[in-house]
Amino acid sequence: MDLDELVEHWTLLKDEQVLVSGKRGATRLGFAVLLKFYTQYGRFPRGRFELSGEAVEFVARQVQVPASELDVYEWSGRTIEYHRA
Repeated sequence: MDLDELVEHWTLLKDEQVLVSGKRGATRLGFAVLLKFYTQYGRFPRGRFELSGEAVEFVARQVQVPASELDVYEWSGRTIEYHRA
C-alpha cells in the first residue's frame, strides 16, 4: 500500500478524531481501525487478518497507540459490538 492510498483512505478526519478521543489503548486503536475500514469498504473487518500492517501502523501513529496494541483488541464480545453500533 503506498502513502497516497494510506492518506486517502486511512487518515482520521476531525469528526472521527473526536469519536476516538474518549477511548484508550487497544480500544482506541481498534475503534479507529474499524471506523476507517468501514468508511472504505462499507462493512466491518471480520478480524485482524483483514487489515494490512501498513494501514494499522498509519492509524496507530494518528491515535498515538502502538500498533501492537491491536493484538489485544477483542474481536468478539461487548466492546466490538458497541463499536459496531
